[in-house]
Amino acid sequence: MKTYIASVSLSGTLREKIEAAASAGFSGIEVFENDLLTFDGTAQDVSRLVRDLGMEIVVLQPFRDFEGMPEPQRTRTFDRLERKFDLMLQLGTDLLLVCSNVSPISMGGISRAAEDFHELGVRAAQRGLRAGFEALAWGRHISDYRDAWEVVRRADHPSVGIIVDSFHVFSRGHDLGAMESIPGDRIFLIHLADAPLIKMDHLYWSRHFRCFPGQGEFPMVSFMEAVAATQYRGPLSLEIFNDHFRAASTRQTAIDGRRSMILLLEQAGIEILSPTARLGAVEFLEFAVEETQAAELRKLFSGFGFFEAGRHRSKDVQLWSQSGVNLVLNTESEGFAHEYSGVHGPSVCAMGLRVDDAKLAEARAKTYLCQPFRHPVGRGEVEIPAIRGFDGSLLYLIDPAMGAGKSIWEVDFVLNFEVLIRESAGLEGIDHIAHITSQEELPSAVLFYRAVLGLQPAPVFEVPDPHGLMQVRVMENMDRTVRIALCAPQSQGTMAARFLSEYAGSGVHQIGFRSSDIFQTVRRLETSGVDLLPIPGNYYDDLEARFGLEPAMLDSLRQHNVLYDRNDQGEFLHAYTRTYAGRFFFEVVERRGYTDFGAANAAIRLAAQARNAPDNDLVANH
Repeated sequence: MKTYIASVSLSGTLREKIEAAASAGFSGIEVFENDLLTFDGTAQDVSRLVRDLGMEIVVLQPFRDFEGMPEPQRTRTFDRLERKFDLMLQLGTDLLLVCSNVSPISMGGISRAAEDFHELGVRAAQRGLRAGFEALAWGRHISDYRDAWEVVRRADHPSVGIIVDSFHVFSRGHDLGAMESIPGDRIFLIHLADAPLIKMDHLYWSRHFRCFPGQGEFPMVSFMEAVAATQYRGPLSLEIFNDHFRAASTRQTAIDGRRSMILLLEQAGIEILSPTARLGAVEFLEFAVEETQAAELRKLFSGFGFFEAGRHRSKDVQLWSQSGVNLVLNTESEGFAHEYSGVHGPSVCAMGLRVDDAKLAEARAKTYLCQPFRHPVGRGEVEIPAIRGFDGSLLYLIDPAMGAGKSIWEVDFVLNFEVLIRESAGLEGIDHIAHITSQEELPSAVLFYRAVLGLQPAPVFEVPDPHGLMQVRVMENMDRTVRIALCAPQSQGTMAARFLSEYAGSGVHQIGFRSSDIFQTVRRLETSGVDLLPIPGNYYDDLEARFGLEPAMLDSLRQHNVLYDRNDQGEFLHAYTRTYAGRFFFEVVERRGYTDFGAANAAIRLAAQARNAPDNDLVANH
């Protein structure tokens, strides 16, 4: 099916919006009349620009306050309509969007509205044009798509059809069952918009909180299945009013919009894409640092029980391992990692993900408009496909067939096998990764991980910081072997906002390691000189009151700065390091049947980090 985007969905000038839509692969664009009024050219110029980019203008919108007007306003409304027809012919589009009347002087009545639309159809047909009627959720008399369809049915003119908008349907809680009764050829356009579930005025909700399919909480797949049942095969268009989108990159928003359409059509079974590669676990995290800063990070790795397990055959790259947990330390003086650290400072520049078929995973990523990345490969080394993450970091896709019977580490690194069998600190794997991002980028990040990696979002929750709130959305695969917590500060004074500022943009700020025995692990850390984040005694007094823990358990928690939570699933114990260079920190977790993230303790951690902020960097004077 052909996909379109309304110009109101994008920031920038009309020219920039059209070019971004074309670049993202849309078939065309809806022209919102306000964009046309500010355009520095004629309607014919807009038409020519759209055609030259291989697109079409699917509709001119909106035409307001039409049906049910009393005289003399009704006569003036039809005069206004004729001028819009003139403009449509100049633009080269044959469809006008007419939204339901909100005027306080309009008169109700399905029959009266149908008479007006029949006359509209007669006039439109004389000029080879059409009109689609869309019920606004806040329409004065018509706010239900079922009533809009009844108007169109009674108007009984081939130049008049219905436009159905998912936001107006779901915000009113209307049943989708009646959709099947609408013949597909009487639907002229389908508008798609998702949104978070919020109780508020419909107009305000629509004008500020719409988002792309897959970014909100509406049952968009069910909507598309209902549309498909009508045998509709016409245009699908995104109409998104969103404050963040209006301030975001025009091209990135267009890419997100197109990506959301591809995902929705796949999920609804309307378009069949290649199968999704099965996602395993995190194979490695790659840290980019300057050589002058690497000593402290090596010391931190060592304190966690990691050993230098190998050196790259042709690059200044080290492998640090422990029980199959791999950290890569890149101190190259050129290349991607060096450029990334130049922008973000010491940081996690890449993540390696195990998949069962890397080529399949890469092909899917390209289908979803991801940028592939290729780095120089030495003779005999493994070429690992990679894609750009939403934040500019890299995601490497690794499958068992890459090394021709050997692991990528055996092929690309000179390994120290004696080190690999040393006793570990009890870490079993990477439990989760937390990614700091802005409020503006959060919907884009959610969509990226859903579409490209097939991760599913858990419900949004908020955690309090001493200076504001942080919104968190966890993305995870079905097996929970890959879990990424997206954290967005909601005010500039929070610790999360400080991480965002220090990073000069989005990035990994927390790495959670899974331990089989957290007390064994933290004792190892303390013995090795790793600074754990100090937790106030009041917290442990409250734990005793809430959970009635055994004195010995409570003493161990207090002594080692370990936090605790419990729910119906089980128990959760976790401890944090201080922050490295103001950019990231580590967490050790032990799960005893518990699958959540200890959100109840997040405020304690954030307050402790804020309290220790002036001297919590392991790299002095960075």
